[in-house]
Amino acid sequence: MSNNPENTYNTPELKVDSTEAAAEQLDKLSTSPESSIELSPRDAEAMEERAKLEALESAISVETGGKERKHVNEGSAARRRGPVSKQQKEASFKRQIKEVQAELSPPSRAFSKIIHNKTVEKTSDLVGATVARPNAILAGAVFSFILTLGVYVVAKNIGYQLSGFETIVAFAIGWVFGLIYDYLRIIITGKK
Repeated sequence: MSNNPENTYNTPELKVDSTEAAAEQLDKLSTSPESSIELSPRDAEAMEERAKLEALESAISVETGGKERKHVNEGSAARRRGPVSKQQKEASFKRQIKEVQAELSPPSRAFSKIIHNKTVEKTSDLVGATVARPNAILAGAVFSFILTLGVYVVAKNIGYQLSGFETIVAFAIGWVFGLIYDYLRIIITGKK
């Protein structure tokens, strides 16, 4: 090993792979006779990280009265995060909506604010989950077409005049059949 301080950090024995190893290496360097060497940015970062972990560890031991001892690894970002809370989801959604609305034209922005109102969204979700189911609307449209066509052909042959209400009634009947079919399919298969 040479006495050049720049080469001290590049030798294979002192190569650092993680912040913990960097912190250990920093301790070794600070106790060595060469401790007057200026720290590299990596070592300074490791020192800061270690100080943060020690502060976190001491705060945890103060909160728990010293009964529980947390490991340093449990302070990692992935373990601290845990599942995303409802408040975090709402905050993220609001931030995203504001960013997108900022790029819209004023009329589009006003419309977006109306349809992304909580009351309007909840109502829309409720209607979409009950009344406006796609299978029910499709069945209503198909049944309306077929039944209205049949009624029209029969009425034309016997000379009866249609009032226009037949299409609405046929759609309502088809819609009810579509809802019944949809709910039976969900009950039988268990899939939405």
